[in-house]
Amino acid sequence: MIKEVSTSVKVRFSDCDPIGHLNNVKYLEYMLNAREDHVEQFYGFTYEQYTKKTGCTWIAIQNEIAYLKEVRYNARVVISSKTIEIGDRVSKVEILMKSEDESIVHAVLWITVIYFNLKTRRSEVHPAETRKLFEKFHVELEQKDFQSRTEYLRKLNKHAGK
Repeated sequence: MIKEVSTSVKVRFSDCDPIGHLNNVKYLEYMLNAREDHVEQFYGFTYEQYTKKTGCTWIAIQNEIAYLKEVRYNARVVISSKTIEIGDRVSKVEILMKSEDESIVHAVLWITVIYFNLKTRRSEVHPAETRKLFEKFHVELEQKDFQSRTEYLRKLNKHAGK
């Protein structure tokens, strides 16, 4: 089973700064939109459907992003996502934006989310069936903190550039 899912997107001129690089805020938009598509396509539901059915959703409580290599307009990029941590209430997702051939990592985003009940306005423990679904896509990383992961990806990029 594929645990890291991905889609390809074209970077639009209107999303770039005056020197033709993807605007920093737009990295987040592209990556979050891709994750939403991944959940629908590979996990089998939309966030809206899940919230209507359960009354719960995931709320981002922390984002960590590193911009490793600029992305220029009209570039095609591959955006992948995977679950890297699953807890009772808190989970973490990694989203990578890579070159079309996937040899260069342009950006890495770690999103920490909490499972949240919209009616009680409190966090809850993930239901067993939801946790089981996300565990199917869980990937264990060697690097356990964001800084180590970023350094590792920078080294991979250097080797790819040689």
